[in-house]
Amino acid sequence: MATNILDNIDLRTLGKLLQQARKKCGMTQADAANVINVARTTIVAIEKGERRLKPTELIKITRAYGLPVSDLVRPRPVVEPFEVQFRAVYQRSEEQKAEIEPFIIHLEELCQNYLELEKIMDAPLPQNYPAEYQVKNMPIKSAAESIAISERQRLGLGDAPIPKLRDVLEQDVGLRIFYLEMPQKYSEVYSYNEQVGGCMAINAKHPEERRRWSMAHGYLHFLAHRQKPEFHFDGQYQRYPVSEQLAETFPKYFLMPTSGLLKRFSDMCRTHGKFTPTNLFTLAHYYGVSVEALIYRLEEMELLPSGTWDKLRDRGLKVRKVQQELGLEAIPQRMDIMPLHYQHLAIEALDQGLITEGRFADFLWVDRLEARRIAEELRKHSSGMMEEVADFDLRQIQNQGE
Repeated sequence: MATNILDNIDLRTLGKLLQQARKKCGMTQADAANVINVARTTIVAIEKGERRLKPTELIKITRAYGLPVSDLVRPRPVVEPFEVQFRAVYQRSEEQKAEIEPFIIHLEELCQNYLELEKIMDAPLPQNYPAEYQVKNMPIKSAAESIAISERQRLGLGDAPIPKLRDVLEQDVGLRIFYLEMPQKYSEVYSYNEQVGGCMAINAKHPEERRRWSMAHGYLHFLAHRQKPEFHFDGQYQRYPVSEQLAETFPKYFLMPTSGLLKRFSDMCRTHGKFTPTNLFTLAHYYGVSVEALIYRLEEMELLPSGTWDKLRDRGLKVRKVQQELGLEAIPQRMDIMPLHYQHLAIEALDQGLITEGRFADFLWVDRLEARRIAEELRKHSSGMMEEVADFDLRQIQNQGE
């Protein structure tokens, strides 16, 4: 049976997958050659797709790479390794590379799984991508606000807050956004290639206000520096190139547009006769941003005196404590690692018998017991009360009974 699989598999695809797997586990071509007792040139030929593997060789080599044979022989898209894109970004330090590289590889694997699910279900992710914005030689603040206004108009967001930012970017734009538990100092990882499109990993350990800021930061990279991968971390602002300054300026205009914020600030002042700390906390919660970010934005708009945040902080302001006292609940959030479209494709593939329960667990990065629990939950959301009318085409209803 293994022979039949190997006879039918595309050798170039298998070669690329083997090469990626070898590099991920840190083995050289000479190491791999020793595993199956061949010359290094034979491994070169296998990875180029010029020499067919024997079944016994495949078993030995996948064992050495720590992979199940099924990962290599099932039909799946081959994603260009993200680490190749990130080489220029890695030059900051070997320590940072060692810290962030596992998460970049994880993001790559998740994107590969996403493409595989799309292929299995014949349901590619709809992409509503704008043309890349041209910002060369433009002042940073003007460029950031201009792009923010244009994108809000394009996506029909007006000047209101964006309560479900992740859903907007995943479903209305078509980005692939995953929440991963990264070291605390990293906020987000952004990557793009023609196969995968735009994708991001957001730090799941951060509070929702910061995750939203990180998503907007990554979104600017997608909008204006699409081909340039990056990972964003604390304490790098002094060394930011212009592209990073733009990405850090964009969120305040995208999440807190000038016209809407000015109107709501004026309404509060008119209602209360002044702008109080309670108003400040309520407004930050309304926009889904940190109190600090809102204060800096209002200072910039000359609605609050310069240095307001520093004065409040010096007085010992405890943001979380005040939020609790005011009864401001946590900002609504989706903490799933995977995008909704990804989850729905996985459950549909399982329900239609196109993937096994074990493969479903692999797609969701959980054990089988947890996979069963998640499957039940997803089924409730996917079908629920709509089960009885699942085959209806709602577009035809208007013609009935007329």
